[in-house]
Amino acid sequence: MSEGVRIGGRTRSMTVAPRIVALMAFVIPVFAQDPKQIIEEVQKRSRSNSQRYEGTLEVTGAEHHVATKRWIFERLGSFGDSKSLLRFTAPPEVKGVALLIVNHPDRASDQWMWRPSIGRDQRIALQDRSTRFFGTDFSFEDLEERDVNQYDFKLLADEGSQWKIESRPKKSSQYAYSYMWIKKDNYTITKVEAYDKKGLVRTIDYRDFEQMKGIWTARTTEVLDVRRKSKTILKFDKLEYDVPLKQDQFTVEALRRES
Repeated sequence: MSEGVRIGGRTRSMTVAPRIVALMAFVIPVFAQDPKQIIEEVQKRSRSNSQRYEGTLEVTGAEHHVATKRWIFERLGSFGDSKSLLRFTAPPEVKGVALLIVNHPDRASDQWMWRPSIGRDQRIALQDRSTRFFGTDFSFEDLEERDVNQYDFKLLADEGSQWKIESRPKKSSQYAYSYMWIKKDNYTITKVEAYDKKGLVRTIDYRDFEQMKGIWTARTTEVLDVRRKSKTILKFDKLEYDVPLKQDQFTVEALRRES
């Protein structure tokens, strides 16, 4: 492509390489992506009315001791406005321990834990959400859902096949900010790094993706507690979407019923 440019009374030819123009046309829209819209698309593509799975957790401590636990997880409702209940099924010393999470679109979740050994439920206070959930490397906060409007987002980098996005919570949180890596082709989160004011706290890696009912799902989640130097690997078994669940299965009364 050529254009005439008048310099000193004479017209000279200026050539602009078509390939550069085409490249610019491709690059600009990518960097113009709104990070909040990307996260909204992530949530949209993982949407289901309900979910159920059985999970195996391998918890490896700092001294490389491995403990294996199992739980059943059920969830009902839209992202950020859902209810979920998970209950340990093994080993015997944790069997029956359960956690009910009621998520809200405008604030942190409400959480209750049931301990059959003492025969009562316990409400998890907001200031205790940074503690580990029953010997795993998930904190109580890690197990809740927060609506996209509860965060500020910033697109940090385009890494070819993935975006790197920073999220900062608007509401109370143990984390000051987090970095997320999101695949462009299917809008799945592959990694999260979570930081507090002192530095890196946790890394969460998602892998072994499989498409089920049109939803790309990570069958393996690995959580690393950086400071404790321990990790938990969660693997999904018997994963189902849009299973028939009822609201009354997600109450404190239902929490108390041992399976």
